[in-house]
Amino acid sequence: MMDVAVFGANGRMGAEVCRAVSRAADLELAAGIDFGDDRAGAAGAQVAVDFTTPDAVMDNLRWCIDNGIHAVVGTTGFTAERYAELRELLAAKPQVGVIVAANFSIGAILMMDFARRAAPFYESVEIIELHHPNKKDAPSGTATATAAKIAAARAKAGCAPMPDATEQEVPGARGADLDGVRVHSVRLQGLIAHQEVHLGAQGETLTVRHDSLDRVSFMPGVLAAVRAVAERPGLTIGLESVLGIQED
Repeated sequence: MMDVAVFGANGRMGAEVCRAVSRAADLELAAGIDFGDDRAGAAGAQVAVDFTTPDAVMDNLRWCIDNGIHAVVGTTGFTAERYAELRELLAAKPQVGVIVAANFSIGAILMMDFARRAAPFYESVEIIELHHPNKKDAPSGTATATAAKIAAARAKAGCAPMPDATEQEVPGARGADLDGVRVHSVRLQGLIAHQEVHLGAQGETLTVRHDSLDRVSFMPGVLAAVRAVAERPGLTIGLESVLGIQED
């Protein structure tokens, strides 16, 4: 049995993780920690799962690494600076593993991979991400990661800049520009998590879309990461390698 602590246990995602861990035959829920709780309750865990907030996550990770606890992180707000800090912290504890993923849905990860593979074949690529109105960040972490993968694939293939003759624009009308990829964020009551990648060339378009209709859709990926993290010391970004998806 592997003992697992959950940070953000009272949140929507954290509560779902607690249920998934409790149902798994090979995992034991050691502690559910939320805002104001003493993290000492998680001290005996082998792995901690963090679905908290961008303001809280780094402090939680410092505590986990200091205590030799592996971590699986679904909290958003990670930047190059935060990844650099994590690597520095982990260098002092080389036996500890941390997996940070923008999305734990298997379908979402495949959607990102399909989009990355398709992007060099099309002149234009734009992303529309749609989420519930309680989401704190925009664009989503998934959209940001998708844009980065698309931009890297297009740069590697030597693609020209995407055509866009816009000269007059209401600020934000063309969305955010992430590495040359336009990303549009929708926040709408009734949604959970959805993303479309639109690709276009002369005479045809291709749309890759993923829909998470229930937070339970993220749990197979979370549990796969929990089971794998101890065998992956250091920092792992994304779930692709855990699932055996190879990036060119």
